[in-house]
Amino acid sequence: MPSSTSPCRPQQSHSATPRIATRWKVLAAGTLANTAFSVVINGLPLTAILMRTSYSLDNASLALALGLMGLGIALSELPWGMLTDAWGDRPVLLTGLFSTVGVLAVMAFEVVPHDGVTPSFAVLCGAMLIVGLMGGSVNGSSGRAIMSWFAANERGLAMSIRQTAIPLGGALAALSMPWLAATYGFGTLFGTLAAFNALAAILVWAWVRQPDVAATAHQREARADQSMPPSALRSPTVWRISMGIGLLCAPQFAILIFGTVFLHDAAHVSMTGIAIAMATLQIGAMVMRVWSGRWTDQRGNRIEYLRACAGLSAALFAVLAMAVTLGLSGTSLAVWMAVAGICVSAWHGVAYAELATRAGAPRAGTALGLCNTLVFLANFATPQAVAQWLPEPGWSAVWWMCAATALIALPLIAAKK
Repeated sequence: MPSSTSPCRPQQSHSATPRIATRWKVLAAGTLANTAFSVVINGLPLTAILMRTSYSLDNASLALALGLMGLGIALSELPWGMLTDAWGDRPVLLTGLFSTVGVLAVMAFEVVPHDGVTPSFAVLCGAMLIVGLMGGSVNGSSGRAIMSWFAANERGLAMSIRQTAIPLGGALAALSMPWLAATYGFGTLFGTLAAFNALAAILVWAWVRQPDVAATAHQREARADQSMPPSALRSPTVWRISMGIGLLCAPQFAILIFGTVFLHDAAHVSMTGIAIAMATLQIGAMVMRVWSGRWTDQRGNRIEYLRACAGLSAALFAVLAMAVTLGLSGTSLAVWMAVAGICVSAWHGVAYAELATRAGAPRAGTALGLCNTLVFLANFATPQAVAQWLPEPGWSAVWWMCAATALIALPLIAAKK
C-alpha cells in the first residue's frame, strides 16, 4: 500500500530552511514585544522616587498607582489568552501592542505635571490601569506562538529566550527611564515608551505568522493529548503550577517595584549606584534565564531546577533580612539584594515551558493567560503589602515575608505530578 507521506518528503525538506528561519523571527518578534512592554512595567516603578515627588504622592498612593498597572494586566491576561486560543497569536499581539501605544501617547500629553499643575490622582490611576489592561495581551499570545513553532525539547530554551525580555526590558529601563524622567520629564518618558511599543508592533506585523497547520507542534499535540481536559481551566496541574509561579513572583515584584526605594531610603545608595544595582540584577537574570532554559532542555530536569531556585531564593531573602537587621548599608545591601533578585528571576522560562507543555499547545494561550493573571495579581498585591509594612515593622520584615513566600511556592511549582 503506498504511503501517503512519501510524496510530501521532498516538500518538507524544501520548506525546512524557511520554516527554521521563520520560527526564529517569530521568537525574535515575540521577545521584542515582551521587552517593549517590560520596559513599561519595569520602567515606571524605577521612577518611583521621581513619581512620588512629581505627582505629590505618599508611599501608599504610589504603591496603589503602580500596583494598578499590574492589576490591569491580571484582569486582562485570561481573556486575552482565551482569545488567543480562539483567534490566533498575531491578531492579539497587534491589537494589544497598538492599543498600548495609543494609551501611552495620550499619557504623554494629558497625564503629566506641567506649569505647576499636577494631574489628579484618579486620572493617573486610571491611565495606569488601562496600560495594564491593554499590555496584558502580550504575554500569553507570544508564548502560544512559540509553542506552535518549537518542539517540546526546544521550548525550555525558546521560552527562556522570550523570558529574557523581562530582565532585558528592566535593564534598559534602569539605564534610561529614571534619567529621562529626571532630565526631560514624564511626558518624554511616556512618549519614548509609546515609540518603543510601536516598533515592536511593526516587527510583529512583519514577522509573526501562523505555521502550516499540517506540520505544527500545535496539531501534533492536539492529536496526542486527547485524554487531557478540553480546557486548561479544568486541569488541576495547570492551576497548581500557575499558583506556584504567581507566589514565587511576589518576592521578585517586591524588589522590582520597591528596590529603588529600599536602596535609597534604607541602604542610602546614590542614584548612580541604584541604577547600576538594578541593571546588574536584570542583566544577571537575563543571562541565567537563557542558560537555565538550555541546561534543562538538555537534561530534562525542569522540576529539579525549579525546586532549587525556590529554595535558594528563600535562603537569600532570609540573608537579606538578617543583613538589614544587623544594620548593614550601602554596597553590601545592594549586592545582597541584586543576588536575591537574580535568583528569584532566573526560573521563569523553565516554569513557563513546563506549564505550557503540561497544558498542551492547543490550550497554551489559556494556561499562560491564567498563570499571568495570578502573576499580576501578585504584582498588584505585593506593593500594597510592602507599603503597609513600611515604616513599621520595616524592611527586615518585608524580606522575611519574601523568604516565606518562596518556601510556600516551592511544593506547588516543583511537584512532579
